[in-house]
Amino acid sequence: MSSYIALFGNPNTGKTSLFNSLTGSYEYVGNWSGVTVEKKVGVLRQHGVPIVDLPGIYSLQPLSRDEGVATDFLLTEPCSAIVNIVDASQLRRNLHLTVQLLEFGKPLIVALNMVDVAEKRGVKVDAEKLSRCIGAPVVPVIARTGKGTKELVRAILSLSEQSGEREHVAIDYGRDVEAAVQKISEQLPDGLLASKRWLALQFLEGNERIHAYLQTYMDIAPLVAVRDEAQQALGRPLAEHIYDARDKWIVHAIETSTVIFQQKPLTLTEKIDAVVTNKYLGLPIFLAFMYIMFMLTFDWLGSPLADLLDQFFSGPLTEWLSKLLTIVGASPFIQALVLDGIVSGVGGVLVFVPQIFILFFFISLLEDSGYMARVAMVMDRFMEAIGLNGKAFIPMIIGFGCNVPGVMAARTIEQPKERLLTILLLPFMSCSARLPVYALFAGTFFAKNQAIVVFSLYVLGIVVALGLAKLFSSTLLKNESSIFVIELPPYRMPQALTLWRSTWDKGKGFVRKAGTFIFGGSVAIWLLTYVGPKGIGVSMDDSFLAVIGGVLAPILAPLGFGTWQAGASLITGFLAKEVVVSTMNIIYHAKDMDLLQGAITQHFTPLSALSFMVFVLLYIPCLATVATIRKEAGSRKWTLISIGCALTVAYIISFFVYHGGTWLGFS
Repeated sequence: MSSYIALFGNPNTGKTSLFNSLTGSYEYVGNWSGVTVEKKVGVLRQHGVPIVDLPGIYSLQPLSRDEGVATDFLLTEPCSAIVNIVDASQLRRNLHLTVQLLEFGKPLIVALNMVDVAEKRGVKVDAEKLSRCIGAPVVPVIARTGKGTKELVRAILSLSEQSGEREHVAIDYGRDVEAAVQKISEQLPDGLLASKRWLALQFLEGNERIHAYLQTYMDIAPLVAVRDEAQQALGRPLAEHIYDARDKWIVHAIETSTVIFQQKPLTLTEKIDAVVTNKYLGLPIFLAFMYIMFMLTFDWLGSPLADLLDQFFSGPLTEWLSKLLTIVGASPFIQALVLDGIVSGVGGVLVFVPQIFILFFFISLLEDSGYMARVAMVMDRFMEAIGLNGKAFIPMIIGFGCNVPGVMAARTIEQPKERLLTILLLPFMSCSARLPVYALFAGTFFAKNQAIVVFSLYVLGIVVALGLAKLFSSTLLKNESSIFVIELPPYRMPQALTLWRSTWDKGKGFVRKAGTFIFGGSVAIWLLTYVGPKGIGVSMDDSFLAVIGGVLAPILAPLGFGTWQAGASLITGFLAKEVVVSTMNIIYHAKDMDLLQGAITQHFTPLSALSFMVFVLLYIPCLATVATIRKEAGSRKWTLISIGCALTVAYIISFFVYHGGTWLGFS
């Protein structure tokens, strides 16, 4: 079994940036907490040493599932050395984790990151003095630019060659605690991966993971008796006493190793926060940012680029393929499959790539600048009123890109019931896969106001999710007391390369899906339109696809779109929401976007189109999201509740949209 170099640190200390720099790989980087929700493994470049990037944590006592990954790693995985990345501008808070890692007993090196940020704040850290104080090597780095990483790699290689346990950090917790540590250590079995002193201290602090871990090896009743005795002797909670002893030691180390050479009354971050997190201005500013984002995505920039791409697919590309198929002597069946099935199906989705990449660019900008955490804080007041906290809003924003990573990001939420509630409601966030459907229908029926219409759909998804959160939190999932702890990082000017990588990382999944999943789906859908109960080469209305869609048509009629074409598109949309547009391209034999828009005007009115978009927004999430909900919720029952709830809510709201609009005189 390989022995890893483990990368630990608080959230938002640049841990994943350092991991990318050390390994030469690219993992998702954001200027907000919760970016890493599970461990990521890479190899130290040019040296072949495995290195693990673990979720950001404040303490080894896990509050959330992602934090539990870090503690479990120490308990179960072989680790030759630890790299603890520390924010030089937030030393006092960061060093609490450092102390616990030092107590673990493995060779440790501190990567002192953001030394440039600390100096801008008037704080200079002497790495050599800090190293002497904590008894471990300290290497200054700037993870964002890669500065200092060569020196860090040399120190890591030197450190990983050391064998065995190092001496524990010299903190005296007082006579009562030290006596309890000694008694517990004597009763612990030999051969465990962690040091006995570390296990004893974590047990005395009340770490539930350590409690469960030790239970698998021994009867812990005697250990509990020792802990209770020590707490009674102290007359105060053991965790509080241990924290205070560490904090006193940390303050001494900081006073010895840092110099404050200037004191600024207000940093730029504080000045900006005074406005964007203002009690009254915070939410309007966020909504204004979202509105501008949608205007750029649909009206100002996205639509012209999508039109150019559509012209390429329907013009030169189709002509080239047609000539090529003729030259090679392809049969009429193959020509129809390629041109009417694959080009129409896949091309009909790919034309929306510019709009999707623009949307992802702004989401990446939101994350990298540090504004994401402020949005969570601004929303906390509203989220608390419905039984959640502001941290739940971060997975929801991630869900705008794709619901799958959004559901996984819910691991950062500490309370199990809040985490489950967030997972169940996250599919109501309008992911990028729904974007082609909105762009098609809004561009056809609401051309002058398509950005406002799409923006309204996104807001509707949020409102529905929050409304259901209130309902569920007061009935099925009555919440325990809520904890809201989130890092507010300093604002940073995102680097162009980082922005591009982040945007591409989000968008490449859409392109890959078009080249694989949607490609296969388009072929299957075209075959279903080509074959029917009466044989091969039947008319569209006599095809198997028409039969399948016809089953749903009467059910969908009260919503304003009771046609087999709409029913068939919604069924295939369960596989991936983009396939809704692919299906319509194939069904209506549309060679380009103009022909498709003309075809759907024959089957939809503006009001029924709006009802259809609302239904696509709210109905059952895609297959990949359902599978992720099943995995993260760990329950088939809650997965089925999520599906049933989505279908019911979609039907009810679309019904009211259509009939409410009819009553008001819209058509």
